[in-house]
Amino acid sequence: MPEAIITAEGLGIRFVRNRRRQLRLRELVIHRGVRRAEAGRFWPLRDVSFQVMPGDTVGVIGRNGTGKSTLLRLIAGVLIPDEGRITVRGAVAPLLELSAGFSNDLTGRENLHLVGALHGLSPAYLRRHCDEIVDFAGEQVARAIDTPVRHYSSGMKVRLGFAIISRLPHPILLMDEVTAVGDAEFRRKCYATIDGLLAEGRTLVLVSHNENDLTRFCNRGLYLDGGRLTVDGTVHEALDAYHAAVPR
Repeated sequence: MPEAIITAEGLGIRFVRNRRRQLRLRELVIHRGVRRAEAGRFWPLRDVSFQVMPGDTVGVIGRNGTGKSTLLRLIAGVLIPDEGRITVRGAVAPLLELSAGFSNDLTGRENLHLVGALHGLSPAYLRRHCDEIVDFAGEQVARAIDTPVRHYSSGMKVRLGFAIISRLPHPILLMDEVTAVGDAEFRRKCYATIDGLLAEGRTLVLVSHNENDLTRFCNRGLYLDGGRLTVDGTVHEALDAYHAAVPR
């Protein structure tokens, strides 16, 4: 049997609704203050355990606020769990906040080289494929590629970010509603790119509210309810649990 590429064991993370509470030392001294400080804390995920095998395509399903995007960020290593552990055996291509890492003062071309290098693409690779990446991002981005990205729309930044990150050779793809952005032509290019990456045997973990995307790309579903993993089965079983919890 192959070894799991992602393993979560008793995974939990705690957030604070009002981070300024952490600076109020009086609340740690006064008895009632301790209770108030505890009341401001919540667990978006707790006691979550699962395994993802190489080549799995997994949809993470649930209502808003149930910890789906938080789970992706734990897998990506952006967040550190407060309980349990997450083990990832392989590099991750994070198709999450696609404009993250861009510098507003740099041009699109300069950001392409910066972000690509931060994710491990070599300068030679980026020079060789720069025109292809810009062409994928679309005509609007191509016209503005030597303009500072502070003048770009959010959609232009996302297009350029997807064009860069989708070039990564990493075995694990994390996606958070990426295909919801852009016009129909760009979405078709995104779909074709994702299909090609999955055909290579990549592992996909996808968060989406689009059921067509979930059933198109995923053969397995994780349903989160109140920060707990309540269904780990086929994508249709996870969607059935979601429909039962959310009246249509």
